[in-house]
Amino acid sequence: MNILLLSRYTRLGASSRLRSMQYLHALTREGLHVQVAPFFDDAYLEALYSRKGARGSTMGYMLRRVRHMRRHPAPDLIWLEKEALPWIPWLIERALLPRGVPIVSDYDDAIFHRYDQHQRVAVRVALGRKIEGVMAASNLVMVGNQYLADHAWRSGAKRVETIPTVVDLEAYDVHPAKKSSDTTRIGWIGTPHTWKELAHPIHTVLEPLLKQNQALFRAVGAAMQPETVGSLEILPWTEDTEVSLIQNMDIGVMPLPETPWTRGKCGYKLIQYMACGLPVVASPVGVNCEIVEHGVNGFLAETNEEWRSAVETLLSDADLRRRMGAAGRKKVEDSYSLQVWGPRVAQMLRQVADEGQKV
Repeated sequence: MNILLLSRYTRLGASSRLRSMQYLHALTREGLHVQVAPFFDDAYLEALYSRKGARGSTMGYMLRRVRHMRRHPAPDLIWLEKEALPWIPWLIERALLPRGVPIVSDYDDAIFHRYDQHQRVAVRVALGRKIEGVMAASNLVMVGNQYLADHAWRSGAKRVETIPTVVDLEAYDVHPAKKSSDTTRIGWIGTPHTWKELAHPIHTVLEPLLKQNQALFRAVGAAMQPETVGSLEILPWTEDTEVSLIQNMDIGVMPLPETPWTRGKCGYKLIQYMACGLPVVASPVGVNCEIVEHGVNGFLAETNEEWRSAVETLLSDADLRRRMGAAGRKKVEDSYSLQVWGPRVAQMLRQVADEGQKV
């Protein structure tokens, strides 16, 4: 069975790497052959993250994607990450996709708000219902949380399955026990943009507490170059080092404001931290409230005072950190692992493709 994966990014893009590409080995074991056709290339993402230079030719990306959409022979199934052609109306997109081939679309954020809440009226008019069209035309819509599932059902989706963003347990081990003399690290992982918008304000709130406890705030991915300033330790992100950098943290944090866009987030940072046996502190937004069991595997914190209190409690109690970390790891093993979800996703894709061949 041949599947054409129209991903948004290469493995360098987190959403594509986590929502589809990490499943490829599991799908191959199940007899599913997947051809990966990303829209953007590595050069685009490298320029985006560094904020330097051009990001490539948009027309070139479009033409390459159209060639993949019109390929012959047609695949048995199209696995579509979000949309095939960004900023192009669904009717045009639909006309370019091969007729009679079932579509599975996948969403790990509220991309529909990029269009329906755009500041320009023309964009809202032309594209405000685009993603709803993709969802309604899909044979299966896979989503990362209930907020996205509710939107898919309202859009007229035929079938919706909630599939969390997961980790490969073979890559994530519980971090080794630290000596009492080791520096305690509060950790965050993300991109330069999300660091500035989301995590840097929390570091500012926690900075007096960090100094008082001689602790560090490790920000992985906040910049392209390493730097340590006072209580802040900035390290670049790479796929090869992200797990070891998380393992060397003691507490994982995920601050997030309450907005329509953030309600579509899938809490992947929390799952990474918990897979490494870390207790977590997170904003009570969207799926975070399902992942974090307050007082069991971490704390939910909304106000600055709640953030300071939660972090101070964990900084002062190593045994509590270990207990909460163990509870978090168990939750990931049971509900947020590739080992659990790989066979399930393979079964869903095969079922949709088989049903499409019967039509």
